[in-house]
Amino acid sequence: MSQAPVWLFDLDNTLHDASPHIFPHINRSMTAYLERHLGLTAEEANALRVAYWQRYGATLTGLIRHHGTDPHHFLVETHRFERLHELMVFDRALGGLLRRLPGPKIVFSNGPQRYAETILQLMGVRRHFTDVFGIERMKLHPKPSIRAYRELLRAHRLNPARCILVEDSAANLRTARRLGMRTVWVSRALRSPAYVDLKIASVLDLRRGLGNLLQR
Repeated sequence: MSQAPVWLFDLDNTLHDASPHIFPHINRSMTAYLERHLGLTAEEANALRVAYWQRYGATLTGLIRHHGTDPHHFLVETHRFERLHELMVFDRALGGLLRRLPGPKIVFSNGPQRYAETILQLMGVRRHFTDVFGIERMKLHPKPSIRAYRELLRAHRLNPARCILVEDSAANLRTARRLGMRTVWVSRALRSPAYVDLKIASVLDLRRGLGNLLQR
C-alpha cells in the first residue's frame, strides 16, 4: 500500500482487559440504575440489562428506545469509579506497539467519551491516538450499527478501504468488513469467521501479522 493505514482500535478487552474488574463494576452499576429508575427487582434489572445488550449491542440503546432514558445521565451514573486505576489490567508494552505501528490511530469505543479518555490516560497511551471516538460521537448508535461507523468515517473523511479495525467483538468486525475495512479479531477462539483477516490472542501479537495485513 502506498498510503499508511488508519488503525481503529476498540478499547475494552482489546487495548486493556476489562473483564476481571471493570466490566463487573459497570454491570453492577447498570443493574442498580435499572432497579432505581424502572422500579425493578435486582433479578429483573439484570435480565433486562443483558437482554438489551444482546439485542442492540448496548444496554443504553434499549433504554432509550423503550423507556426514554436520558442517555447522558445514564452514562455518567453507570461509569463512576472511585479508584479506576486499581481496576486496570493491561500490558505495559502496549505503548511500544502503538508507537511502532505505521499510520494514524483512533480509539473507536462504545464506551462514554470521558471513560475512554481516562482509561487511555491511565495506561499512558493517549498520546499515540489522533482521536477518541466514544458513544456520544456516534450519536448514541453503538457498534455494530453501521451508523456508528459512518459517523466516524464522516468525521475523519476516511476511505473505509484504508482502515483496519482491531476488535474483540466478531459482530463489530462483520460490519467493518461490509464497509470494506480490513479486520483484526483479538480472540482466543479456535476458528475465525470469513470476514476476519487476522486473528490474534493479544493486541501485542499485532506485529506478527502486520506484513500480510498491510498487503491485503
